[in-house]
Amino acid sequence: MSHLEPLIADLALILICAGVMTLLFKSLKQPIVLGYIVAGFLASPNMPYMPSVTDSHGVHIWSEIGVIFLLFALGLEFSFKKILKMGAAPIIAALAIIICMMYVGACTGELFGWKQMDCIYLGGMLAMSSTTIIFKAFDDMGLRQQRFASLVLSVLIIEDILAIVLMVMLSTLAVSKEFEGSQMLGSILQLGLYLVLWFTVGLYFIPMALRKLKPLMNDETLLITALALCFGMVVAASAAGFSAAFGAFVMGSILAETVEAEKIEHLVAPVKNLFGAIFFVSVGMMVDVNLIIEYIVPILSIIAAVMLGQTILSTGGFLLSGQSLKTSMQCSFSLTQIGEFAFILATLGTSLGVTSDFLYPIVVAVSVFTTFTTPYMIRLAEPAYNVVARVLPAKWITKLEGNTDEKDEKVPNELQQIWNGCFKHFIFIMLINSVLCIAIMSIMHYFGRPIIADMIPSEWVKPVTALIALIFCSPFLWMLLRAGSDSPETNKLWNSGPRWRVRLTAYRVLRLFIAAVFVSYIVDYAMPWSSWIGMFTLIAILLIIFHSSVLEKQSKKMVQNFTENLSAREKLKEQK
Repeated sequence: MSHLEPLIADLALILICAGVMTLLFKSLKQPIVLGYIVAGFLASPNMPYMPSVTDSHGVHIWSEIGVIFLLFALGLEFSFKKILKMGAAPIIAALAIIICMMYVGACTGELFGWKQMDCIYLGGMLAMSSTTIIFKAFDDMGLRQQRFASLVLSVLIIEDILAIVLMVMLSTLAVSKEFEGSQMLGSILQLGLYLVLWFTVGLYFIPMALRKLKPLMNDETLLITALALCFGMVVAASAAGFSAAFGAFVMGSILAETVEAEKIEHLVAPVKNLFGAIFFVSVGMMVDVNLIIEYIVPILSIIAAVMLGQTILSTGGFLLSGQSLKTSMQCSFSLTQIGEFAFILATLGTSLGVTSDFLYPIVVAVSVFTTFTTPYMIRLAEPAYNVVARVLPAKWITKLEGNTDEKDEKVPNELQQIWNGCFKHFIFIMLINSVLCIAIMSIMHYFGRPIIADMIPSEWVKPVTALIALIFCSPFLWMLLRAGSDSPETNKLWNSGPRWRVRLTAYRVLRLFIAAVFVSYIVDYAMPWSSWIGMFTLIAILLIIFHSSVLEKQSKKMVQNFTENLSAREKLKEQK
């Protein structure tokens, strides 16, 4: 008789339990995620009346792969352009909700005397509502086309993005073991730098590569290529000090802007469903009935904190974003649960060894209860509004109902609109090209310099490294100096009076200053330029870059390729 590896036997047990439970929960019209959690409990050593998993470490590794696929799939559904089109209302509401709920969660943990990291992680878990559960509830109740539902889904997208940032911050906090504002700010800046770099470089090269390889791409090769890119970014993110899930999300968001995005999403879905199921089953395996009984008071308290906090504080957040009272209450009552990201944050805290063992099963118990109550809370929003409308003074209701972003606003004049568009474009140019210059200089210093040192005499290492860095940076320095300065919109502003000329002049001086800082750093790296020779070299390089027709042609071609890649998916949809 052949020997069967324990991991294979465990996989069989997990999938059998998951299959039975998901069918049962589907027939009961309940979220399938809950079926996976129940299946995990049945397959765990905490259930004495059934066979249990023997290789917990192997299941844990599979669950980590599940998190990677879940975040990769989330990135495929994400679009930076969608965020820009949403306006300020969802962003304001999401920020207000996350800040308030994190505070509520942290205070709830402190009431029970839990350690600081448990309180911080609990706050993060309570701040994130479940996209999957709310989306399904709206679908089942036929509310997807309602205005408040679209607003809730927009807020959930923002929350998902902020959850990624929160994961990075909590990982940094876990490593440092203490809260330092400067270190946290440095981590956020580093996160922003990597995001801009990876997105810019990825969106420039990956769509181009996929187009050239299209004749060789069938379903199988496209799937393998997409997964290779995903796990390659996972390794890169991990090497940079970020979580694997963050890397998967970034690559998903890059591929989301390609023409192959929908096909990749379709091909990845079965793999995501398999490993995602294993992740949620592993969550259920953490459920310990004895621990739940022991911590029943904190569980009930956290449930109350989620429901009251979301219904009251989230209503305030939506009002702050300019919504009417009725819309705000409908939105806030829809968010009264925690879901996938709570499990991912709990897994992160456990893997880093910074949270207590009891926190995971507590969060699972809270999630299960709040998931069951979500449809009832959505239905309760309108009756609750009617009660509030009867209790509050009529003047207050009139004022709160008039608080909506649909009311007429003062429309800026034509020149102000042109300036607003130009200003956004200017900021985009400075941010992207500055990040690319920083990246090139860092790569040349940390990776290029050691290679060059093995090839040439030591006295020439720095000058050659600086020269190569300058060559690679020169197209981006040209864009810093000149991109967009001769556009019809800019010329119209320039010819419209001194008010606009002052603004444009200030912007051009700022661009020159930033470019000069980069060039001076490179020149100083090659040779200290305290003498007049260094200053002359700096000015000469800036003049050459500014007037170079070769760099102009190269830079415009790069911008054209990037713009085409960014809009390729939308153009394809328009053609269909």
